[in-house]
Amino acid sequence: MGTILGRRALNRALLARQLLLRRARLPAADAIEHLVGMQGQAPNAPYHGLWTRLAGFRHEELSTLISERLAVRITLMRGTLHLVTVRDALRLRPSTQQVLERGVQRIRGLAGLDLDEVVKAGRALLEERPRTFAELGPLLQELWPDRDAVALARVVRWVVPLVQVPPRGLWRTKAPAAHTTVESWLGLELAGDPAPDEALLRYLGAFGPATVQDMRAWSGVAGLREVVDRLRPRLRTFADERGNELFDLPDAPLPDQDTPAPVRFLPDFDNLVLSHADRTRVVAEEHRGRIMANGVGRPSFLVDGFVAGTWKLEKGRLLVRPFVPLAAAHRAALAEEGGRLLAFAAAEAADHDVRFLPPE
Repeated sequence: MGTILGRRALNRALLARQLLLRRARLPAADAIEHLVGMQGQAPNAPYHGLWTRLAGFRHEELSTLISERLAVRITLMRGTLHLVTVRDALRLRPSTQQVLERGVQRIRGLAGLDLDEVVKAGRALLEERPRTFAELGPLLQELWPDRDAVALARVVRWVVPLVQVPPRGLWRTKAPAAHTTVESWLGLELAGDPAPDEALLRYLGAFGPATVQDMRAWSGVAGLREVVDRLRPRLRTFADERGNELFDLPDAPLPDQDTPAPVRFLPDFDNLVLSHADRTRVVAEEHRGRIMANGVGRPSFLVDGFVAGTWKLEKGRLLVRPFVPLAAAHRAALAEEGGRLLAFAAAEAADHDVRFLPPE
């Protein structure tokens, strides 16, 4: 099965591929593609995520990509909202369609309903102009008066490839989540091949080495063992300390496990902490619930490469709450990095202050 990789070795490999060992000098679009998209449930999270990974990143760069329809917010892996480039929206959506359509099976009150007709009507309404789901539901209910408006809108939400349109997703802009179809917004068609092969290879480049279970956790797609067996001649293999088989790209970086890792502030829902079945390579099991509870993610920070606490912005104040007491050197590094975060995220504040809260 190959070399055994311990937790720290996997951690450093992940940090290197996630651009977290050193800030990369890349255009934002290239970084987004390298990362195979960024979690987008929180509109400002991708901005924080790019800032912590890229040298010289500015808000305007991402806002321009979204405004000019070069990047979009679309539901993809795990049935969650992601920020991706246009190219990835077109090629990743077909391979995740099965994940999304499983959501329809959880909707109550659809018995006897012609779902194809609902999808057709919903697509037409959203291509007429972007609408929120709260607007779409009652319009569909006019066509099916005996059905629940929310359920009808949810059918369209899960089946039709939709994008959230700006101003939603622009830096610090509050706007309702209005949707239209990918095809209408971009004037382009989705890729025809739904096979996840290429997506899994790119996942390994951004998150590997990884098990088949990790790939399933990242994508939400079932039946990946067969896909990985098909890809096996193109991969190298390792084992983790539990004997699980790990797959990787032949030329992907594997830094020494003792490579220094700088402190980093991560946004809520960052894919770094969501994309493996076994997340102990970046967050201890006892801390996992502290950064993700009841479906709500909390911003976190890394010390020596591992999640060590959470943070919160309150105007010009950054509140840092570690899980355990921090060494003086780590507090100093976090204070310095926190000052840079405030300069990026709260530039308009008259005063900046990094405050450490007691461990929770």
